[in-house]
Amino acid sequence: QLQASGGGVVQAGESLKLSCAAYGRTLRGVAVGWFRQAPGKEREFVAASTRTGGGAVYSNSVKGRFTISRDNTKNTVYLQMNSLKAEDTAVYYCAADGTITSSSLSTESAWDYWGQGTLVTVSS
Repeated sequence: QLQASGGGVVQAGESLKLSCAAYGRTLRGVAVGWFRQAPGKEREFVAASTRTGGGAVYSNSVKGRFTISRDNTKNTVYLQMNSLKAEDTAVYYCAADGTITSSSLSTESAWDYWGQGTLVTVSS
């Protein structure tokens, strides 16, 4: 089970840190990703940490502003979001998969396990 938290309402330019905690399973050797869905739009890829935890992939829209990290001792993955923009407003979902390939990290359908979303609202 994955549980995302940390969403809230912030002003443009501010920062927010999301957490995704795994219960009942370890995140060691598991890829973890973040996706988001804005109102009226399809869910889109944001960032992912590879199965080894040694690599990260970001969408162009968040590259340089968002950072994904993981603490395997706490079974938790984080998404540090800086310089937030109004267009970052969305429900953010975390996902996990133990067999996903690096080439599929940005593909929503490739992920097996999903947490509930956490809402991030950025006011301009």
